[in-house]
Amino acid sequence: MPEEKIRLTQLSHGGGCGCKIAPAVLQQILAGAPSGIIPPQLLVGTETCDDAAVYQINAQQAIVATTDFFMPIVDDPYDFGRIAATNAISDVYAMGGTPLFALAIVGMPVNTLPLETIGKILQGGEAVCRAACIPIAGGHTIDSVEPIYGLVAIGIVNPAHLKRNSGAMPGDKLILGKQLGVGVYSAALKKDQLHASDYEAMVDTTTQLNTPGPMLACLEGVHAVTDVTGFGLAGHLLEVCKGSNVRATVNYADLPLLARAREFVEAGYMTGASGRNWSSYGDGVNLAVNLENAAKTLLTDPQTSGGLLVSCSPETVTEVLSLFLQQGFSHVSVIGEIGEGEPGIDVV
Repeated sequence: MPEEKIRLTQLSHGGGCGCKIAPAVLQQILAGAPSGIIPPQLLVGTETCDDAAVYQINAQQAIVATTDFFMPIVDDPYDFGRIAATNAISDVYAMGGTPLFALAIVGMPVNTLPLETIGKILQGGEAVCRAACIPIAGGHTIDSVEPIYGLVAIGIVNPAHLKRNSGAMPGDKLILGKQLGVGVYSAALKKDQLHASDYEAMVDTTTQLNTPGPMLACLEGVHAVTDVTGFGLAGHLLEVCKGSNVRATVNYADLPLLARAREFVEAGYMTGASGRNWSSYGDGVNLAVNLENAAKTLLTDPQTSGGLLVSCSPETVTEVLSLFLQQGFSHVSVIGEIGEGEPGIDVV
C-alpha cells in the first residue's frame, strides 16, 4: 500500500500571513517592551507600524531591513517557498527600496517531512530571489514542530525617495495593486474546494513580486505606500490613516477580488485571522448599512504576499496605474480616497 503523501497545511495551525498575532494582542505585547536606542540615522523604526526598518548610511543611501516568515499556506513545497520569499521581499519594495540580498529563515520538522520536501521549499525561495536578482547569502535553520520558512530581506533606498505608510494627504486617491481574497482561497484549499484554475490564480498573485515599488518611490505625487498582508486591507489602511492623521473612504464595489472570493465567503470559507482582525480594529471601520455580509470578511481577509497600497495625488493616478500595468499588474484598481477627519475608514 503506497505511503500517504504529507500535506504541508495539515502540519501547521495556521498558514501564510494569517499566522500573524492579532493587531490588538501585538499592541499589548509591544506596549510592555522597553524603549530602545533611537539614533538619528534610524529613519523608520516601530513608531508607525511601517513595513521595514530604514537606516541612513550617507546622504544618498539608506539600508532597508525586514524579516517575514510563516507556516505553509499551500501543500506544494516549491510553491510554499516561492510565496514566502515573495512576501518577505515585498516589504523592501513597499518602502521604495531595491532588494540587495536575503538570509533564509528555516524551521522544519526534520523527522516528519522528507528531506526532499524541505529541499523543494528552499528551492522555491531561491527561484524568487533569482527573479528579484538577489542572492540568498546565508540564514539559520532549526528543527521545529511546524514547518516555517521565510527571509530576512535587505535593500537600499535613496532617503529622498523613501516612501512611508504615514504620508497620505487629504485629496489623495487610493490605489491597490493586487486582488484580495488570498486568505479565503487558502481556507477553501484546506477543504479541497479549489479548482486547479483557482489554485493557479492564488499562486500567481502571491508569487508576483511588487516591483513597481522603487519606480513609485521616484514620483513626487506618491505620498504613502504600504503592502497589504496579514491584517487585511482594512488593517493596513488604518495604519496609513493613523500615521497620516487622515480618514479614508473605500468604495467597496471597486475592490479587485479573486474570481471566486465572494462565492467562497458566502459558502462559509474564511480564516480565523479575519475574525481576530475585526475584533482588533473593527471600531475604526464604518461599514455602510447596505453592504453585504461578505464585506467585513473580505476587508479583514489576511493577504499573504498582497498588493501595494498607494496614496497619491489625483494628478499622479494615471502615471501610477501605468507603472503597475507595465509591470504586469492587470488588476490594479483605484479603490477610494483620502479625506480629513478622525483617523478611520468609511466603506461605502
